[in-house]
Amino acid sequence: MKNILPFFVLLLLASCKSSTVVMNNDDPSQNIIPEPSKNDVIMTSTTEANTKMLVLASELKDIVTYLASDELQGRNTGTEGIDKAATYIENKLKSYNVKPYFETYRDNYLAKGKDAFNVIGFVEGNDPELKKEVIILGAHYDHIGFGKKVEGDSIANGANDDATGTAAVLAMAKYFAAKKNNKRSILFTLYSGEEMGLLGSKHLAQRLKDLNVDLYTMINFEMIGVPMVGKEYDAYFTGFDLSNMAPKLNEYVDYSLLGLLPQAKEYQLFYRSDNYPFYKAFNKPCHAISTFDFTNYDYYHHVDDEADKMDYEFMATLVSKMIPAFEAMSNTDTKEIKMNE
Repeated sequence: MKNILPFFVLLLLASCKSSTVVMNNDDPSQNIIPEPSKNDVIMTSTTEANTKMLVLASELKDIVTYLASDELQGRNTGTEGIDKAATYIENKLKSYNVKPYFETYRDNYLAKGKDAFNVIGFVEGNDPELKKEVIILGAHYDHIGFGKKVEGDSIANGANDDATGTAAVLAMAKYFAAKKNNKRSILFTLYSGEEMGLLGSKHLAQRLKDLNVDLYTMINFEMIGVPMVGKEYDAYFTGFDLSNMAPKLNEYVDYSLLGLLPQAKEYQLFYRSDNYPFYKAFNKPCHAISTFDFTNYDYYHHVDDEADKMDYEFMATLVSKMIPAFEAMSNTDTKEIKMNE
């Protein structure tokens, strides 16, 4: 890639100081990935007794399990596997009665000469004026295809990266389509081409900009399958100081939901995920939410990034906590979330 590495390449480089890392997303079979450490992945969940569960862990598990299955061959952009993933996502949106935003669910573009497509769903706001304002909830559904072979396995299934974020977006699409209680309109956007350099989100951001979409906020979900340990918040927020979004979302739910991870600021992760093209195009609050904190998961771009390593109870709790914050954001009378000066 030329200018922007995918979000977590920087994380991997930082967390593997003594290992040689070679990333080649044009030919992922050439990737050199350090072996995982011997440290066990901690799977303790932060479920609280008073959390109203709005999302089922079993449903999240079903989505991640399919997207990260060997059948999809690592979901590399431009392959049969990612086409199957897109069809699966489309069928989920249809089953939830989420409408396509464009003529179809697919937003087509070329990714380094390969046919590629984002998948876009739409829940229109119920207020005649506020529905003109748009909130985007998104994640990338592609992965790298194949990685360094381990015990005969070379499929980089991409469960945490980013089938988990995709599952969260689909769960929220289902919720809002059923409730229909959002005054502002919500786009549910699943991107391909992220591993090639944010190509899908760049394409969609420019397309929406050309259509003069009134973007209010954009939130991207990256690697949320494993909880953090020893933090006073449930997930971290990239670009924390660039807008008042994280404090506002915490205020809406009266809970320390989102916090600042120092490494996220140190490695400028705000600029390295699918939120950034929207920020660049619109200059509006556009951020990423993640729980991968350098210490709690060893399998980034590794063939062992498998569905059985995810903590689905934690994921369901996290998404159930986030939904009321997004509900409140979609219903305020004025645009309370703004860039900091």
